[in-house]
Amino acid sequence: MTRRTAGLGAIVEDERVNAGLAWTLVVFLFVVVAENVLDGDVLWAGFAAFVAVLALVPAAAYRDGSAMLPWEVLVLAALPILAKSLGTWMYGLRLTTYMSVAALALIVAVELHTFTAVRMTHWFAILFVVVTTTATAGVWAVVQWLSDGVLGTEFIQSESRLMWDFVYATFTGMVAGVIFELYFRRVAPIEARLPDALHDL
Repeated sequence: MTRRTAGLGAIVEDERVNAGLAWTLVVFLFVVVAENVLDGDVLWAGFAAFVAVLALVPAAAYRDGSAMLPWEVLVLAALPILAKSLGTWMYGLRLTTYMSVAALALIVAVELHTFTAVRMTHWFAILFVVVTTTATAGVWAVVQWLSDGVLGTEFIQSESRLMWDFVYATFTGMVAGVIFELYFRRVAPIEARLPDALHDL
């Protein structure tokens, strides 16, 4: 193993490094929540808060600050939220929303695989992420519809566009499922970054 490879492995697999980066991203998400609340964007503030709270579930459940999700998962969830907050070109794509939705599904899959006794076969892991992404997209569509009716927003512009949103969600779910299977289960196993007390879960 080369020095470069060893260094990369230490960054990817080290428990303390992973926890530190994950906590940094969670703090960032809460900053985004505050920024969106101040801007009056309650819907995205709620979404970012939900991602942050979901990321804290393992640490809260095991009362161990080092029991955190892989930082790469939180980066995938945070990037679309950051793009929206900064108003970059990505926010102009509706695909951005479903990148966040797929990241939520990925978080749920990783938490189930890592912190519970649930074990998924290779094909079911991908299917689970795809189905969870599509289902979350459905919930998100209902939230947007309620927001349009109650808050007077204009998230849902047409039924045709709404159906395309589900196509985008399914596509990004497939990508997230492949990432979960190939990266988090094969290339960089999550278990290597857990506290010793959680290795036997």
